[in-house]
Amino acid sequence: MSQHPTGKKNRFGKAWMHEHVNDPYVQEAQRRGYRSRAAFKLIELDNRDKLLHPGMTVVDLGSAPGSWSQVLRERVGRSGTLVAIDLLPMEPVPGVTFIQGDFREDAAVAALAEALGGKPADLVVCDMAPNLSGIESADQARSVHLAELALEFATTHLRDGGGLVVKVFQGSGLTELQQAVAAHFTKVYVRKPKASRDRSREVFLVAKGFRQQHPGSRAAT
Repeated sequence: MSQHPTGKKNRFGKAWMHEHVNDPYVQEAQRRGYRSRAAFKLIELDNRDKLLHPGMTVVDLGSAPGSWSQVLRERVGRSGTLVAIDLLPMEPVPGVTFIQGDFREDAAVAALAEALGGKPADLVVCDMAPNLSGIESADQARSVHLAELALEFATTHLRDGGGLVVKVFQGSGLTELQQAVAAHFTKVYVRKPKASRDRSREVFLVAKGFRQQHPGSRAAT
């Protein structure tokens, strides 16, 4: 990539690298063998909202490079079932069934369902983010769309009482998404883990108590 004439790109790169190297979450991730600092976002969410326990069946959407899958494996144990998917390749995580595919496509969703073997999920987690264009309105719309797809999958594959954790950016569409999630779950929280960088607009919707919609019933509003 060519150097920007002003040199700003180089200065930004050095600043980011300095922050990254000195980031306590990065250092702790390296010490504990996690593939990225994102592991601590899920750890914090679980510690606060008691999402994970041994033996659970969990689906990890947007799993690469695998730090959330690592945390999930630790917390659901060998008796749990973990299925993960990402558009990018992911180095194997012991005990995790990984599917490389585009979650926006029906074939990938079908592969996930097949990997579950007809078993309903206890929890769906989604750390997916769109490829950022730098155009805030477009990036926001893509973020909300991915979250909507995660919600659609969750409402099809969760057991009664199951949970959902989904990342989305603060901005247009978040309130409507929160309302859509609330139509299917008894409790919905907006969380901003300490491990999320201050400048990041990302938040996580944590939903508990999934209510399956039976034929003829109407979702709560």
